[in-house]
Amino acid sequence: MFWSLVPFIAANEDVKEGVSKVQEADKLPHESQLRLREVVFVIQSQRNSFHVQQAERLRADLLLQTEELQESPPPILLLHTLSDSEGDWSILPSLPYFSSHFGKNSSWIMFLEEETNVKLEKLLTVLKKFVRRKEWFLGKPLHDDESTIIHHYAFAENPSSFKYPDFSAGWALSIPLINRSDLSTPPCKPAPHRSFFSFVFWAFGTVVIGFTCSVRTMSSFSRQGEPVTREDIFVAVKTCKKFHLERVPVVKKTWEKQASRLEYYSDHADPSIPTINLGVPNTDRGHCGKTFAILSRYVSSSVPKTDWLLIVDDDTLISLPRLQALLSCYDPREPVCLGERYGYGLGQGGYSYITGGGGMVFSREAVLRLLASGCKCYSNDAPDDMVVGMCLNAVQIPVTHSPLFHQARPEDYARDFLAHQIPISFHKHWNIDPVAVFSKWLNDSDSSAERLSTRLKEEL
Repeated sequence: MFWSLVPFIAANEDVKEGVSKVQEADKLPHESQLRLREVVFVIQSQRNSFHVQQAERLRADLLLQTEELQESPPPILLLHTLSDSEGDWSILPSLPYFSSHFGKNSSWIMFLEEETNVKLEKLLTVLKKFVRRKEWFLGKPLHDDESTIIHHYAFAENPSSFKYPDFSAGWALSIPLINRSDLSTPPCKPAPHRSFFSFVFWAFGTVVIGFTCSVRTMSSFSRQGEPVTREDIFVAVKTCKKFHLERVPVVKKTWEKQASRLEYYSDHADPSIPTINLGVPNTDRGHCGKTFAILSRYVSSSVPKTDWLLIVDDDTLISLPRLQALLSCYDPREPVCLGERYGYGLGQGGYSYITGGGGMVFSREAVLRLLASGCKCYSNDAPDDMVVGMCLNAVQIPVTHSPLFHQARPEDYARDFLAHQIPISFHKHWNIDPVAVFSKWLNDSDSSAERLSTRLKEEL
């Protein structure tokens, strides 16, 4: 691995000292002649129409700032338009493109999320402090307080030494780093903040002004209209007999009352809950057979017709009012598959999928197209979320990522990553009090979300 070759800047207060030492050692002139046209901006856009609009808005803002600075326009790319490769969102597969197209005449590749707020004048001020012929990776560092499955227990003995960038704050690679010939393909299962950053870099995070999509998405709900109604979402909870007394009561104590149309699906019909037996035996892993039975039931006359289907596990904690607000951004007439996106084999023609534990959201149109394709489980215990991802890839329905959904528990994520989020879901009851977690992170009956939103508006 080559991460140790990249210059290290330990913390914000060390930036000026670190940069001056590097420049003195190289005996190079100051980088004050860096022009905006030497910075290639890559907006990490998505194919869904709402996200395309958000990306175009950011591009227009960057061009307006460029004009105000009386600079020549820089290249501004929308990531989803660079190729038909589903794996481009994981960054590594697209690096050869950046090297071949911009490796000679540019100095930096700057990555932005669709709603990252950037002050170009301040960005240039900071980039000028770095010697361009060196290998640099700049971003706002996040780190885990404990070793966690989210990052595959990387640096388990000292998890705080494993630093990775907060995408929402923007991050930059110098062209010499982009041009390296030893950048390998992504891991088999890249996850947010993981796919590219299994190669560990460190830097700083004070100039690009950004907040995670959660807050920005929440702030954009009012621009998209009213939240969808409770009656527009059909909720399917996957459970099994052995968890009827352990997990189902947690759902009932927390978020079940937020749903208007909800059914529990199990391997055993229990009228006290009630649960519905779909005729699919329980399996120790996978649950593909059960999920596809739910998809078929959703479009049948057995359940009320709704625009949206939410499939969750019985140990998923979720805020349905926040989901209602999020869905106001999306058109149910489009094939939408929404949640926390992972990927499998993206560097070798693989596919993306929505992790099931955080919740999988489908528009009715997506379910109809999926079932019409004839795609099926190869076994009842196949991983349902991955099989659905393969099927969506086959019918060219894009997977849409939202960082509001979480495959793991709150403590499995960096504190700074969650600090400016208003999350929609978490997953797993392991070593936690799930009712307390729901109350702290997802229950809007208290004022925590309102206080957080107010603070962030003040900072903006």
